[in-house]
Amino acid sequence: MRIALTGTPGTGKSTVARLVGGGFEVIDVNALIKGSYNLGIDDQRSSVIADIDRLSKHVRHLQGNVLLEGHVAHLLPVDKIIVLRAHPELLRKRLEQRGWSERKIMENLDAEALDVILVEAVNACNDVSEIDTSGKTPEQVAKSICEIIAGTDKYLPGMIDFSEAYYQ
Repeated sequence: MRIALTGTPGTGKSTVARLVGGGFEVIDVNALIKGSYNLGIDDQRSSVIADIDRLSKHVRHLQGNVLLEGHVAHLLPVDKIIVLRAHPELLRKRLEQRGWSERKIMENLDAEALDVILVEAVNACNDVSEIDTSGKTPEQVAKSICEIIAGTDKYLPGMIDFSEAYYQ
């Protein structure tokens, strides 16, 4: 089984992925992109441009239970997508701590408030769940991920809405 663990930067993907366990091999999608699955640098955003086509071919050949962690993981051929979400105020603090520019922070806050990754995930896969990580420990989020993998429907998409809090 291939599962994408995705979400806006700062939602806790990397931290939580290491805690999931359950026989899943965790693959850092961003590391693959920075390695040999990129098309160069986007100078405006100061980021690497993912080669989704080549990366998708690589992912299709992966065997066993794999947890693909990264903010573009939902664009890959997977069986299930789990979208981590976080309140924009919390995201702002986390992205500021990373030293991100105000422009890059605002782009990501807008994406979170507008459900951009969730919408892309729902359009890409029939099995999508979302978790609000705000106010939860990484261990609590990892437990929720394990519940989703086991088959719970407590985390159906569309239950989280940060738009009112963000656009007031």
